[in-house]
Amino acid sequence: MPEPLPAVPRRFLDVDDLTAAQLETVLMLAASSHLPAVLAGKGVALLFEKPSARTRSASEVAVFSLGGHPVYITGSEVGIDDREPAEDVARTLACYHAILCARVNDHRTLLRMAEALESAKRSAPVVNLLSDHSHPCQALADLLTLSEVFGPPRSEGRPTERLAGRALAYVGDGNNVCRSLAKAAVMVGMRFVAASPEGYGLSAEELAELANLARASGRGGSATVTTDPHEAVAGADALYTDVWVSMGQEHERVARQRAFEGYRVDEALVSEASSDAVVMHCLPAHRGEEIAASVLDGPRSVVWRQARHRLSAMRGLLAFLSGVV
Repeated sequence: MPEPLPAVPRRFLDVDDLTAAQLETVLMLAASSHLPAVLAGKGVALLFEKPSARTRSASEVAVFSLGGHPVYITGSEVGIDDREPAEDVARTLACYHAILCARVNDHRTLLRMAEALESAKRSAPVVNLLSDHSHPCQALADLLTLSEVFGPPRSEGRPTERLAGRALAYVGDGNNVCRSLAKAAVMVGMRFVAASPEGYGLSAEELAELANLARASGRGGSATVTTDPHEAVAGADALYTDVWVSMGQEHERVARQRAFEGYRVDEALVSEASSDAVVMHCLPAHRGEEIAASVLDGPRSVVWRQARHRLSAMRGLLAFLSGVV
């Protein structure tokens, strides 16, 4: 008889692979300065088809801090669907590693890897370090940053208590970062508004999914969209933006720069938000394009806290997937 799968999720491909209660637990673990060495003597595969700065450093240090051994693997080393299919790569890596983390070009690669391990009753969970569809580890760091900004010291209270009812405005492309951030926001009871040009925003299907997720979470969260950035940021507690041209979209640069004209987060736009609103960006940033340098480097920016909390969030997630509850 195969060993039964543990109660913790077997995948973290987007934020809603967790329940609202599990998300709370991950954030509480991430906020803790003392976590046991749950990965002692274990390997964690870090497979990167795309280059990275924050994600690689945060993931490697997080694994090490939990007592584990991170193994960085480039896409060319395994050749997914070239040398061997994604399913075989996952099955092989699961022979050596307790957790498989991957930063991929195509989200379907992650789905195939997770399904291959789950169907074989293999215990190694698959973690999305970024795909063209979602960026859930970034969203965890974003929630952790906001809970720190809006609340008492990290040792007091639950992180999500500090977030419920707050308004988060996203200005820019309805991309992978936006999708995961929206899910995370509604799950903790935030009011999420995204402003994007026509044709670049969240779809009607995604909005319906977010509404269902908000109802299931039962914390009063909501998600709406607009094409007017001024409408989105009015009275917001936090403003968030991301690059207009992501990796792999370089051929669309001219068209995207034209479409997003007027969506820059500058001092004038920030002034329309709450008087103590903070500004967020997942990095890398293009000063003078999607965000003004004076804003990114200004007193309202919490961008470097976000970057720092990529490590905190990863520690909390890995600890949770390793059975710390």
